[in-house]
Amino acid sequence: MSEMNMVSALNSALANLMEEDPSVVLLGEDVGKDGGVFRVTEGLFDRFGGNRVIDTPLAEAAIAGMAIGMALNGLRPVAEIQFMGFSYLTLNQMISHASRLRNRSRGRFTVPMVMRTPYGAGVKALEHHSESTESLYVQIPGLKVVVPSSPREAKGLLISAVRDPDPVVFLEPTRSYRLFKEEVEGTSFSIPLGRARTVQPGSDVTVVGWGAMMPLIAKAAEAAGSEGISCEVIDLRTLSPMDSAAVVNSVRRTGRCVIVQEAPRTCGVAAELIARINEEALLSLEAPVVRVTAPDIVVPLPQGEHYYYLNANRIYDAVKRVAAF
Repeated sequence: MSEMNMVSALNSALANLMEEDPSVVLLGEDVGKDGGVFRVTEGLFDRFGGNRVIDTPLAEAAIAGMAIGMALNGLRPVAEIQFMGFSYLTLNQMISHASRLRNRSRGRFTVPMVMRTPYGAGVKALEHHSESTESLYVQIPGLKVVVPSSPREAKGLLISAVRDPDPVVFLEPTRSYRLFKEEVEGTSFSIPLGRARTVQPGSDVTVVGWGAMMPLIAKAAEAAGSEGISCEVIDLRTLSPMDSAAVVNSVRRTGRCVIVQEAPRTCGVAAELIARINEEALLSLEAPVVRVTAPDIVVPLPQGEHYYYLNANRIYDAVKRVAAF
């Protein structure tokens, strides 16, 4: 065990995978000698060589297409897209091919690829560098969508994603890359996809989030606890397939729920969760489910980002309103 931030934990996961399985290859813009824009792949080119850590042209659609072809021919490619805003250029490949090939071939072929990309605001980046549009990918049948919230979660979930037989979109919260460290195993381990994590048990309000929202939720839950409001905190981890059963079962116990998403409000993952809660636990609710989200606007440039980005106080206020209903 050693202390790692999310960047070093992801690097450790990739190194473990490449040591264990010669079919694992990395590709993307500057992932080789430069070690990636955030240095997630640093040192792997020197360690595993240019045949397995491949620098590509600046062509996201080509990166996704190459990864699909590699996956169909026995490799397990991990494709890095430098920022989520650049991943929109891959949508034709991911929707029309990666997500459909298992069905199109009636199970004869699978696409065991991972598309990694940093996502989200909170670091005062430029336009197209702060997107949080995960629901675009959640909407696509055949794709799995994973969002880690901490260094250890990132390593275990990435290892599971690379080993999975189907295509996975792996969204790494930019704000959390170097936000904090925690103890992480140096050896290989996995965290199952499709299962939420109960971070903190509680009895009064269920608070659900994922990715960079989890540290903010922890602060809000602590503040609420000091006022006698017991929060059960759930990290969704995998947005597709979504472990809504974990959320529904928690809401049946607490009777109240707050869902926190960094993404804009309309048609987000929070809305889908609310629909599932209403379908399966409506009679258990003691208050309407509340969403804490970004507004339906483009992420502002750095000078205005702090007006846009969520904070623990907004989550705490939502918890208090729900608890008092």
